Amino acid sequence: MSELHKFLFDGLPVRGMIVRLTDAWQEILARRASNTATGAYPQPVVELLGEMTAAATLMQANIKFNGALILQIFGDGPVKVAVAESKPDLSLRATAKVMGELPADAHLPDMVNVNNKGRCAITLDPKDKLPGTTPYQGVVPLFGDDGEKLGKLSDVLQHYMLQSEQLDTTLVLAADDKVAAGLLIQRLPVRGEGNLEGTSDKDHDQANEDQIGRNEDYNRISILASSLTRDELLTLDVETILRRLFWEEKLLRFEPQAGMLGPRFACTCGRERVAQMIRGLGEQEAESILAERGNIEVGCDFCGKQYRFDAVDAAQLFTPLGDQIPGSPVVQ
Repeated sequence: MSELHKFLFDGLPVRGMIVRLTDAWQEILARRASNTATGAYPQPVVELLGEMTAAATLMQANIKFNGALILQIFGDGPVKVAVAESKPDLSLRATAKVMGELPADAHLPDMVNVNNKGRCAITLDPKDKLPGTTPYQGVVPLFGDDGEKLGKLSDVLQHYMLQSEQLDTTLVLAADDKVAAGLLIQRLPVRGEGNLEGTSDKDHDQANEDQIGRNEDYNRISILASSLTRDELLTLDVETILRRLFWEEKLLRFEPQAGMLGPRFACTCGRERVAQMIRGLGEQEAESILAERGNIEVGCDFCGKQYRFDAVDAAQLFTPLGDQIPGSPVVQ
C-alpha cells in the first residue's frame, strides 16, 4: 500500500518526509500498458515519470495549499512532455508523451534536454479560484548556474526550491516498475519571534536567504540523507531507512498516511468533460470525424479510459436540451 511518512528532527530546524508509491504507481503503469494505441512506457520514462510522481506527492504534502500541484517537464528530446499531478487529498495521476526511440540507458538530458532547451514547471492551481484568477507557475531550466545540463530530476527540483522558497532542500528520488519513492529533507523557514514583532515578509525572505547553506544541523542531516542509494530507497521499508540514516537523531514522527488518507491513484476525467471538448471542436468538425470513422472516440491520457460517441450522441451535443432524445452512454 502506498504511504507517506512525515517527521521532524527534535530541537532542530529540519523536517523530512518519505513517500513510497506501490499500488498507486503500479496502477498508473498498468493502465498505460493496457492502452493499445500507446503500449507501455519505455523503462527510462518509467523511472523519470515515477520520480516525478513521488516528487509531486512530497511537494504537495510539504505545503498548505487547497488545490492541485502539477509538476511538468517540457522537453526537446524524445519525451516531449511529462506530467505528474497531486491533489490536496494526495490523489495523484501522471502521464508522458513519447515520440521517438530511447536507448535503454537514457538519462534526463537524453530524454528531455538534448539541446539544453528543456524546462521544468511547477503549477499551483487553486481549487476555489475566483473568476479571472490564474494559477501560480514557476519555471526553471534543466541546466545549472553555469549552463551545465542537470543529470537528475532531484537536482532540478532542489534548484527550484532554493529559488522559490529560499530554503535548503535535499531530495533523493528513485523509481522502477514496482515502486516510486522519494525522501525530502528541508531546512525550516525562519519564523517565530519576528512574526510577533511584525517583521515583514520581505525581511523573512531575506532572513531565509541569509541562512542558505549555513545551518550546520541541516548540512549534517543533508549529508546523511544524500548517502541513501537508489536500491535502498526502492527496496527498504521506511522504518529501516530512517533507522539506518538517522539513528543518532531524535525524530518526532507523525501518523503515517496510507489507504484512503494516503497517496492513491485517481483521475478527474469524465464523459461530460469529453462532451465539452467535442462541443469545443464545433459541429462541422465533429461531423467530419463521424463521416470518416463512424464514431468519435477519445481516450484519457492519464487513466486510459475510452469514451465513445456515436452519431446520435454527437448530434445531441449540438441540440438544445428541450429537443434531445435519450443517447447511449457507452464507455469502454
